[in-house]
Amino acid sequence: MHGHQLLTRLSRMSLEHGHITAALLVGSVLVGVGTLLLLRWLPRRAVLVALGLSVVGSAGGAMFVWLSYRPLPAQLPLSSFVWIALAIFGVIGAALVLLRRPGLARGLSVTVLAGLAAIVAVGQVNAQTGTYPTLGSLVGHWPVGSVEHVAFDSLPGAEPWLQRGLPTETHWEVPVRMPSNGVVTEASIPGNISGFDARPATLYLPPAYLADPRAELPVLVLVAGEPGSPSDWLDSGRLATTVDAYASRHSGLAPVVVVPDALGDYDANPGCMDSALGNVATYLDQDVPNWIESNLQVNPDAAQWAIGGFSYGGTCAIEMAVNFPDRYPSFLDFSGQDEPSTGDHEDTVAAMFDGDESAFDAVNARDLMAQNRYPQLSGVFVAGEDDDIYRPQQEIMFEAARAADMNVDYYTLPGGHSGDVWGTALELEMDWLGRTLALTP
Repeated sequence: MHGHQLLTRLSRMSLEHGHITAALLVGSVLVGVGTLLLLRWLPRRAVLVALGLSVVGSAGGAMFVWLSYRPLPAQLPLSSFVWIALAIFGVIGAALVLLRRPGLARGLSVTVLAGLAAIVAVGQVNAQTGTYPTLGSLVGHWPVGSVEHVAFDSLPGAEPWLQRGLPTETHWEVPVRMPSNGVVTEASIPGNISGFDARPATLYLPPAYLADPRAELPVLVLVAGEPGSPSDWLDSGRLATTVDAYASRHSGLAPVVVVPDALGDYDANPGCMDSALGNVATYLDQDVPNWIESNLQVNPDAAQWAIGGFSYGGTCAIEMAVNFPDRYPSFLDFSGQDEPSTGDHEDTVAAMFDGDESAFDAVNARDLMAQNRYPQLSGVFVAGEDDDIYRPQQEIMFEAARAADMNVDYYTLPGGHSGDVWGTALELEMDWLGRTLALTP
């Protein structure tokens, strides 16, 4: 095997499944055995000090996570904090052993133990959050498979004619000149009407869009979580590989996917409404569609458009669908909330509408669904089985949507509030999207 092939294979090695999982299991056993040795080498008082500091440290870490991500925390199970506490204990215990009983062999042993405990803890937490899905992602090489990243201005411009007709697959004649894979690119979508200051959007364009002549394709607008960036859909959400795989099964056909920024900054939380925190709703309802239709050759009929998202983005998807059903008649709500939130309800209404409950209720999806019927809307709600915070809220929204005469479905997937759930949900719903957007019969 050539060096480049070996590096490529290592770069794509999963940090969440397969060999790494087995290695973490072995490492966990070794850490457990090493911890027992530390307990033998340390007096009781030193053990109590190390245990106390590890408990305080892991509790401080839990508080930091809660404060940093509130109200949308990266949920971690209790086991993750146990591993963090064990790592802290290993490091502190190793330091105490070196201070009290120095020696080369013992020093090497406890140093290796401390390092292994830290690595195992990081690996176990990462397996829950999916922050770094592969070895390559640790150094910035994210797994996009064979989907190439290109500059937006290098893409082919408007074609003189398009292949039209619905369902698209029935009328599609595959051109001789069509790449085997789609591409990922980035573009700025200005808030000309809303005034919303957005970061660059991430886009996926399928092979049929890059063909000559190209197909007139539907549009999927996706929104990322908070805190976050549009590129999160590529990383933890596996957007490019998922949609590209769908395209390969359908002769290059797939939706054009646009992931605009609905936050304004990494840790901003403006809600998905027009409010004092920003006109996000107008941005997604007018600025984003206007830019798409002006810069991409897609099907302009809103019946062939859908909106989706995870976490904050899932909340955003149902908000947009209910408030703008003529623009987004189909939606995907993965692990969203039962209403936009910047903390608790009172703080949210105060920050967004200066405490005006009626102004909030007038645009809040759950309140609107209680008052109106939306038989023209169809959508899917998905939550993680272990997501004890957002799964109950998804159930509330599903029941509210069904009572409002929407054509909706709801199910859970193994996992918590993580990319494993959102990425899998998108993969499972691609066929539904294809039918709903008239891409396939």
